[in-house]
Amino acid sequence: MRQSRIYTSQALLPANSIELEGPASHYLLRVLRLSEGDPLILFNGDGRDYSAEISGLSNKRVLVRLLDSKNPANEAPLKINLVQAICRGERMDYVLQKATELGVFSIQPLKSQRVEVRLDETRQAKRMAHWQGVVISACEQSGRALVPEVKTPLSLPEWMNCNTESPRLMLDPMAENRLSDLSVARDSISVLVGPEGGFTDEEMAKARVNGVMPVSLGPRVLRTETAGPAAIAVLQARTGGF
Repeated sequence: MRQSRIYTSQALLPANSIELEGPASHYLLRVLRLSEGDPLILFNGDGRDYSAEISGLSNKRVLVRLLDSKNPANEAPLKINLVQAICRGERMDYVLQKATELGVFSIQPLKSQRVEVRLDETRQAKRMAHWQGVVISACEQSGRALVPEVKTPLSLPEWMNCNTESPRLMLDPMAENRLSDLSVARDSISVLVGPEGGFTDEEMAKARVNGVMPVSLGPRVLRTETAGPAAIAVLQARTGGF
């Protein structure tokens, strides 16, 4: 039987015992309804899985004894940074979930001219916390022990001005070069995905001037929430991540 994998932000050390805090404790008690002696796996984003067992339960407390740890060795060799134009509601959640399952290294939410979602400081903080929660849940499901970072949203000019030596690609259904034909010589890469309605001609021209290479995913136009995960899958297949 598959053991439950639970994320916690707490420090984890084999042979120690801890009291689980917050959402992890609630999930084990109220959702999974585990019992004393049941095994589980904990992870905190440091790249290791920690085998554990429940050593004590009360109304609101879960005590866990940590047994040992291991590296699940399931991270991809290519570090993919998905630069995703912010889309609405469940569509953005879908992108984050599937990108994480497919092995993305980090996600950079992007604000561009045709992005319809408007975030003030308060809404942005709440949305980022929600997005990171989606990513953590996807790590619990997919077996990843490294948690991709959801970065603070940037405008397209701000992102283009970031210093990086990694190749930067832009998905463009009209591009002559296909992503599946690309030779990847670095260990990291950024993939830029436009919003519903696409980038404006001006934005695409500025991206090209700033060294962002247009590539296509084939003869069909994909939705914004489909394009990013599809691109990650292609890159993983090309570089040994699958």
